[in-house]
Amino acid sequence: MPRDLRVSSRNALYQQWRSLLTNRTKRRRLGQFLVQGVRPVTLAVERGWPLHAVLYCASRRLSKWAQGLLEEVDAPHFAVAQELMEELGAQQGSAPEVLVVAKMPPDDLSRVPTGPDLLTVVLDRPGSPGNIGTVVRSADAFGASGVVLTGHGADPYDPQAVRASTGSLFAVPVVRVPGHREVIAWVGALRQAGVRVRVIGTDEGGEVEVADLDWGQPTLVVVGNESRGLSSAWRAACEQVTRIPIGGAASSLNASLAATVVLYEAAWQRRRGTRPLPVLPA
Repeated sequence: MPRDLRVSSRNALYQQWRSLLTNRTKRRRLGQFLVQGVRPVTLAVERGWPLHAVLYCASRRLSKWAQGLLEEVDAPHFAVAQELMEELGAQQGSAPEVLVVAKMPPDDLSRVPTGPDLLTVVLDRPGSPGNIGTVVRSADAFGASGVVLTGHGADPYDPQAVRASTGSLFAVPVVRVPGHREVIAWVGALRQAGVRVRVIGTDEGGEVEVADLDWGQPTLVVVGNESRGLSSAWRAACEQVTRIPIGGAASSLNASLAATVVLYEAAWQRRRGTRPLPVLPA
């Protein structure tokens, strides 16, 4: 077995890893991203995610977890100087034991499971990588089929998004597409195949409260941009727009919270097999 390679200076390989943290264009061109944190790294390995490299701190005594991971992962191993691991792990004064360089999956809507239980979140031009990660985490927690990102927005493989997902990025398909047309075409194909998918938007001015909808049907939930809301194209594509009733001084919920509330309501209804009471006319 070849010996692990050592990286003790800011050489070209280190610079490439560093660019995965800060440069979206290079991440996309290389098709790679850096994974930080024990739980995200563990889930990437447990889910059999393709890995390009495993980086470990050359000067630390590794835990049983880290040693087991190095034994399990069939990818090049690099013993990296502590100072460099601190920089790559964004942990001043505390170098992570292990980081991994993971491969990006294809942005193909066929990765999203379909069928009568379809529940997929569509984020329209999301502006915050942290919000993306939170939505992915909520999608995983409440049994959603996947998360689709449309338009120009934040990167789901930004380190902030990966950390915010706490590893759920490796459990829930996340797909980027240029705009709403690709998603609507996909929905049309599903309907032709017999899956009666609804497209439901979310907005503070929606005509029906979230608890009054039947979430037992195959559904796409469309959540708009944090500051601009749903685009006019997505609003036109939605069959209904739902609202979350709120009180207090808050005027609205941010995108990740709104998606989480809707996903919880859908999971609650589906778990109990219940349907909302009909809304009676005034």
